Amino acid sequence: MRLADVRKTYDLGGTVEALAGVSLTLDEGSYTAVMGPSGSGKSTLLNLVGALDTPDEGSVEVAGHDVAIDSEDDRAAIRGTEIGFVFQTFNLMPRSNAVENVTLPLVFDDWSRDRRRERAREVLERVGLGDRLDHRPTELSGGQRQRVAIARALAPDPSVVLADEPTGNIDTETGNEIMALLGEVHARGNTILLVTHERRIAEHADRIVHIRDGVIESIEQLDTDEHDTADHDDRAAGDRSGERHSADGSIGRDE
Repeated sequence: MRLADVRKTYDLGGTVEALAGVSLTLDEGSYTAVMGPSGSGKSTLLNLVGALDTPDEGSVEVAGHDVAIDSEDDRAAIRGTEIGFVFQTFNLMPRSNAVENVTLPLVFDDWSRDRRRERAREVLERVGLGDRLDHRPTELSGGQRQRVAIARALAPDPSVVLADEPTGNIDTETGNEIMALLGEVHARGNTILLVTHERRIAEHADRIVHIRDGVIESIEQLDTDEHDTADHDDRAAGDRSGERHSADGSIGRDE
C-alpha cells in the first residue's frame, strides 16, 4: 500500500486540513502503528487506506487500485476482499450471535449459507471462541466481543487488517491478550495498520508513524528483538488469565 502526497480537508464550520501532503508506504506483511493526538489526522489516514474515503489530492494505492480514482463499487470490492476492519467499539450486531456477526462480510461473496457459517466457526475457533459460537454480544465480555470483531475481520481472508484503537474499550490485561492475538495475525502474513494513542500498544508494531496536524513528524523503527520479548510477556499474561487460544494456535490468513 502506498500514499503519495495525500491531502484531505473537511468543512467543519471552516476548512480543516486533516492531511497535508502525507506520503507513506506499507510493505506487504509489515506491522505499522500510527500515533498522534486527537485531530492529528490518524483516523483520516486509516479511512483512506481502508477505501472508506477518498483524498482531495494525491493517490492512495491499495491492492493495486488507486482509491482516489476508482468507483465506489471498486472501493467496496476492495473493502470486501482485501481489507479487514477492527474497531474500538466492536460494531457488532446486538441481536446476532457470534457466528452470524462473523458471516456479515461474506454475505456478498458467492458462498452458500452453510459455507459462510463454516468459515465463521473456523475463525471463531482460531481466536479462542469455539465455545461461544451462539452467544450474542450482550452475553460476551469486552475482550470476547473484540475477538468476535477480529474473527469477522479475518473471515474474508484479507491481506490487510486495519485496527482503530482496538484496546480502547477493554481493560489492560484483556488489551494485552488482544494485542497478542493481533501479533499472531501478523505472524501469519497479514499486513497490519494500527491506530492508537497509547505508546505501549504502538510498541507491538515494527515501526511507529508519528503524525500531528496532518503531517508525518517522524517514523520510528522499533527493535524487533525487544518487540518479540514484549509479545512473549503479553502472551504469558494472557495465559495466566485463563483464556486459551485454539489447540493449533493458528490465527490469520489461510495458506
